[in-house]
Amino acid sequence: MDTRRLWLQPIDWSARPGVTRWEQLCDLLRLAARHAHADQLLPSSRQLAADLGLSRATVEAAYRQLGAEGWVTRRHGSGSWLHAPSAARPAQATPLHLPATLSARGQILQAIVGCDDPEHPLPFAAGSPDLRDFPWAVWHRLARRLEAEAVQLGRYQAPQGVAELRSALMEHLAASRGLRAHADHVLTLTSSQQALHLLSQLLLDPGDVVWMEDPGYAGARAAFAAAGAQVVPVPVDAEGLHPHSRLPKPKLIYVTPAHQYPLGVRLSMRRRRQLLALAQHSGAWILEDDYDSEFHPSPSALPALQSLDRSGQVIYLGTFSKTLMPSLRLAYVVLPAGLVAAATHARHLIDGHGAGAPQALVAAFIQEGHFAAHLRRQREAVRQRRETLLESLARVAPWVTPTAPMACGLQLCVELPPRAERTLTRRALARGIRTPTLSPLTLTSMREGWLLGFGALSVDEIQAATQRLRNLDRDDP
Repeated sequence: MDTRRLWLQPIDWSARPGVTRWEQLCDLLRLAARHAHADQLLPSSRQLAADLGLSRATVEAAYRQLGAEGWVTRRHGSGSWLHAPSAARPAQATPLHLPATLSARGQILQAIVGCDDPEHPLPFAAGSPDLRDFPWAVWHRLARRLEAEAVQLGRYQAPQGVAELRSALMEHLAASRGLRAHADHVLTLTSSQQALHLLSQLLLDPGDVVWMEDPGYAGARAAFAAAGAQVVPVPVDAEGLHPHSRLPKPKLIYVTPAHQYPLGVRLSMRRRRQLLALAQHSGAWILEDDYDSEFHPSPSALPALQSLDRSGQVIYLGTFSKTLMPSLRLAYVVLPAGLVAAATHARHLIDGHGAGAPQALVAAFIQEGHFAAHLRRQREAVRQRRETLLESLARVAPWVTPTAPMACGLQLCVELPPRAERTLTRRALARGIRTPTLSPLTLTSMREGWLLGFGALSVDEIQAATQRLRNLDRDDP
């Protein structure tokens, strides 16, 4: 059998009632392998999904299962290979049988591709702050001062979060981002990912439509898919999210207006007003992920989308992972009044409450002005590092094109020459440089590029790392 015919012929997925498409695809690939005389290069999961009319999650699940059984090997930089029987590896001693061990929801979760944050800030891994710049002496002094409250802070806490933190946070957000809300509207959580999953479970039923920026944040897409929602890609242009009239009516709209992830553009004021009017007309929620707007030279220059909301439909999501440190595990949502009780109850059911001591420490850090001072220093440092990266790339890698050179944030998105992402990424890795790719963040736009995290690197480290990209486009394949 020519295995290429497998994904070019139409398949009637309803011909085997009671057998999921995931299981049918596994059977088809096993059959193709048995009839092959040599190993076969499989299409990417995105391409095979498009050819067969399946979701990418279904194809990913099949590839994972067959990998566990020894039929498929996934090689970084060279794709997924289907093995002929003589070349097939023996199955694992305890093979993974998803249908027997996991629920239907568990199988979906197993197949969903989310975020993979690096533990070490290697050039140019995902954007994270430089903790060498953090005011540790101040932080430790505040922690010692809070020792008198250790007993109380060590007890169970209110599910909504420490009151002093919620109050300090709202004062900061009102001044820096123009938010219009009360401290009682704030719910603290352990991470923005937890917030995304909680809100997805709270607001979405299976089949509900979610508008998602394309390209967009994989963590959000994973949360919506886990809730069974229908994720509908919406294109992004120079003004940000650009809906068109053919889109189905949404239940929720996910947007990163201050610094679109990953392209870096800002949602224009005209589009903000249009989006709010559309949400009001359709009754949709807007989930505003403001993950790193604090690094813009003037964060208040374009206020948060929530500050323009007059109908109570915008949910504002923020995190301290970028502004303070990732391991702090502290994020927050500012909720419309009507959602506060339900979201707090959901948090209580899922996670109980947060840690009291870290919340009290962050509250003191904000109240005494250390947070604002730290952000001012960080904005200047980030500006210098971004300029260094742009100048270095222009000099040694003119074949990359920044998508938004003047954007804020801790990473720079660049587009690559057509069909060069895989090759250039492999070559960069061979030189010890990690370049997170743009294509996995796309649903239909099929853009190729890199997302270069520079926030945790010094100016010298950026220059040295960029130098290693010189002539990368000329290397032998």
